[in-house]
Amino acid sequence: MPTRRAVTGRSREPRARFAEELRHLRTERGDSLRQLGERMGWDWSLFGKMEKGETVGGPEVVQALDQYYGTPGLLLAMWELAISDQSQFKERYQRYVALEAEATSLWHFAVGVLPGVLQTEAYAREVLAAGRLNGEEIDVQVKARLTRRDLLEGRGAPHFRSILSETVLCTPLREASAWREQLGHLLEVADRAQVVVQVLPHSAGAHSLSSTDVMFLRVAQGRTVAYVESASHGTLLEASRQVEELQQMYDSVRDLALSPGESRKHISRLLEEIPCDPSI
Repeated sequence: MPTRRAVTGRSREPRARFAEELRHLRTERGDSLRQLGERMGWDWSLFGKMEKGETVGGPEVVQALDQYYGTPGLLLAMWELAISDQSQFKERYQRYVALEAEATSLWHFAVGVLPGVLQTEAYAREVLAAGRLNGEEIDVQVKARLTRRDLLEGRGAPHFRSILSETVLCTPLREASAWREQLGHLLEVADRAQVVVQVLPHSAGAHSLSSTDVMFLRVAQGRTVAYVESASHGTLLEASRQVEELQQMYDSVRDLALSPGESRKHISRLLEEIPCDPSI
């Protein structure tokens, strides 16, 4: 469905309208994205993602932009509308996605499904379909999920560590070619300097996160928050005591995981074991 536009030619969708306003104010000011980043003290790639509608950023950066452009409260009001717009991200992800965009480092543990930032399109589509989405709703969510992969690209990309339960890698996609693509993509991302992927083997036995998908985000002022997700809902934890308890569980799981090097070898072996497509 095309984005709705008013008679002014500007979008009526809150997220798209917010992105358009950011682009308009910057170009009217005569700044490049790099110049804006230097003057604001944020990585310029964040502003690029905000102007493309890939993220709406957090309230701190939006307030700073309001001050820089001399638009007191305008951008923050538009941000509040954009962050509540459900056209791309479900409500439970909205606050999390805003924090994710400004995080300097992320640590993740997966029980049964790869995190969105590591998924290929085929993987995302099959997982979302299994969650009883269909038709246009799947297309919208797949597109939204794929834009999040940009989080791990570019000079300003945060440090990212993902520990994958072996169950994740023992649950292939239905099509061998799609699964081969996904494992290949996982290895490619794992080779990036700021990314660490580890596998928690079944042989490690029982552990403290056996039923918990969790992502830790280090955000402004060195604060860490945690997002815990189950099949039916997600919860953002910002209380330091709760987050610290989860971090201790995460650390114990990391001690049980294969090293990054051994994990790459494990994934490579799985990739080699996928049957080749029959010759035509």
